[in-house]
Amino acid sequence: MEDISYINRREGRSGLEGEKNLRMKTARMEAGLSQSDLACRVGATRQTIGLIEAGRYNPSLKLCRAICVALGKTLNDLFWE
Repeated sequence: MEDISYINRREGRSGLEGEKNLRMKTARMEAGLSQSDLACRVGATRQTIGLIEAGRYNPSLKLCRAICVALGKTLNDLFWE
């Protein structure tokens, strides 16, 4: 897994946003799911999941909740401080 400070410098983001996306990616990987697998479970595309993890897409609350259910996490765990 990449160092978050490197990810933030490379993508020009603040630490907090990078952490949120890293938490979702980590949870997905811990669940043994690919981006495609998660996308199928939540009714999104693989590209959408990738964009959320990259911090380039702000998902709706409905999609955030679906991701949380699929990964067995809460909104606080994945998206909120």
